[in-house]
Amino acid sequence: MKDTYESPLASRYASREMLYIFSPDKKFTTWRRLWIALARAEKELGLPITQGQIDELEREKDHINYDLAQEKERELRHDVMAHIHAYGAQCPSAMPILHLGATSCYVGDNTDIILMKEGLTLLRDKLVRVLAALGRFARQYKALPTLGYTHYQAAQLVTVGKRATLWMYELLQDLAELEYRLSHLRLLGCKGTTGTQASFLELFEGDQEKVWQLDRRIAREMGFAPDQVQPVSGQTYTRKVDAAVLSTLAGIAQSAHKFATDLRLLCHMKEVEEPFEAHQVGSSAMPYKRNPMRSERICALARYVIADGLNPAMTACLQWFERTLDDSANKRIAVSEAFLATDAILNLYENVAANLVVHPKVIEKHVLEELPFMATENILMDAVKRGGDRQALHERIRTHALAAGQRVKGEGKDNDLLERIAADPAFGLSRQEVFRHLDPAAYIGCCPQQVERFLDQQVRPVLDRYPDALQGTGAEITV
Repeated sequence: MKDTYESPLASRYASREMLYIFSPDKKFTTWRRLWIALARAEKELGLPITQGQIDELEREKDHINYDLAQEKERELRHDVMAHIHAYGAQCPSAMPILHLGATSCYVGDNTDIILMKEGLTLLRDKLVRVLAALGRFARQYKALPTLGYTHYQAAQLVTVGKRATLWMYELLQDLAELEYRLSHLRLLGCKGTTGTQASFLELFEGDQEKVWQLDRRIAREMGFAPDQVQPVSGQTYTRKVDAAVLSTLAGIAQSAHKFATDLRLLCHMKEVEEPFEAHQVGSSAMPYKRNPMRSERICALARYVIADGLNPAMTACLQWFERTLDDSANKRIAVSEAFLATDAILNLYENVAANLVVHPKVIEKHVLEELPFMATENILMDAVKRGGDRQALHERIRTHALAAGQRVKGEGKDNDLLERIAADPAFGLSRQEVFRHLDPAAYIGCCPQQVERFLDQQVRPVLDRYPDALQGTGAEITV
C-alpha cells in the first residue's frame, strides 16, 4: 500500500531497533506487562486476586488482538479502555481485576518512561560507537598539520586529529548528559486520578505502607530500582521529564550538526570528505559532483530535533493543575519522532566518521599557501636576535604582507611574502634562513600530545565502560 502517507523517519531513516521501541507492539505489550505487575503486586499485598488470573494474563500478554481493540476504541473513544476490553476478552477470569485501582496514566505514563529508557540506552551505545570511530581517526591524524580557522579565516595551524577531538569533546558532554538522564528516570508508579493514591488506600483499607509497597514492587518488576518512582505527582509524571529528555536529544543534534557542517566545509575545500560509494550518484544533472549528502542529511535531521525539543517544553508549562489532556496527541508525536530522528542522525554520524577520506596533499597545499604569513612571527624573533629593531621590522613585515596578499587576491599569483622578506636587507637573513621557517610541524604546538592525552584520559575510560557497544568495531584495540 503506497497510497497513504508514511513518515520518512520510519521508511527511510531510523533503525529497526528504534522503530521497534516506539512500535504499537512494544507499547501495548508493555501496557500488559504493567497490568500484570499491578495485579501481581496487589495479590502479594493481600487483595483477592488468584494466581490463575495472573497466569491467564501472562499467557496472553504478547497476543494483542488489535481488531477488537480498534473496534472498542471507535465505540468508547478511549484507547486505554479499549485495550482493557480487548485484553479482558482474552482473559475472562482476570477481567474483573484488570486495571484495579489504576487510571489511564498508569499504563500510558509508565510505558512512556520505559520506552524513553530503552531509547536512551540505544542512543548511548551509538554515541559510544561514534566516539570510537572518531577516536581512531583522531589518533591516525594526530600530527597532520592543517589550517585552523577563526571567523572562517585562516589562523594558526592545528592538526586534522586535533580538530576531531573538538567534535568528540562535545559528544562526551552529550554522553554525560544522556547518562544523567538515564540514571534519573523514574516511573510514575500508581498515583491514581489526581496523584493522591486514594483508590489504592481504599483497596488496602487505609494501610499506607501497602500503598507505598505497591509502587516499589511494580518498579522492581519493570526493571527499575524500588526507589526509582516519582515521589509526588498529579495524575501524570511532570512533563518536565519529557522536556529534559528531548533537551538531551537536541544537544546530540547540535553536536552532530557542528560536525557535519565542518565536514561540508572541508569537503568544499577538498581536504576531508565523507565516504562516496563506487556507484553513488552525486547529482542527477552533474555527474562529476560529489555532494556531501550524508552530512547534509545529518544537518537536516538535527535541525528537526532541535526545533522539536520545544514541544515538550511548551507542554510542560501548559499543564493545568493535576493534569490536562492537551499533552497527549503532542507528546506521542514529539517524543517518539525526536528519538527516531536522533537515532537516524547517529546512524549517519557513525557511518561517516568510520569512513572519512583525507587528502593530505590538498591539505599540505593549502597550508603552504598560508604558512608564509604564519611564519613571520618566528622570522621576526630570529631577526631581532640578530640585532634588528622589533618595531621597525614589524612594520616592514606588515608592508610586505599587504603587498603579498594583494598579489594573491588581486592577481591570483603565488604568495611571495618570504621572497620579499629574504630580499629585504633590514632583516639580515639569507633566503635559506628565512625559508627554514616553513616546516608546518613547527607550528602545531601540542596538538599530537593533546590528542593522545584526550584519547587516553577522556575517551578510553568511556569506551571501557561500554564494551558491549563496541563488539565487532575493533575500537577496543585501536582507540
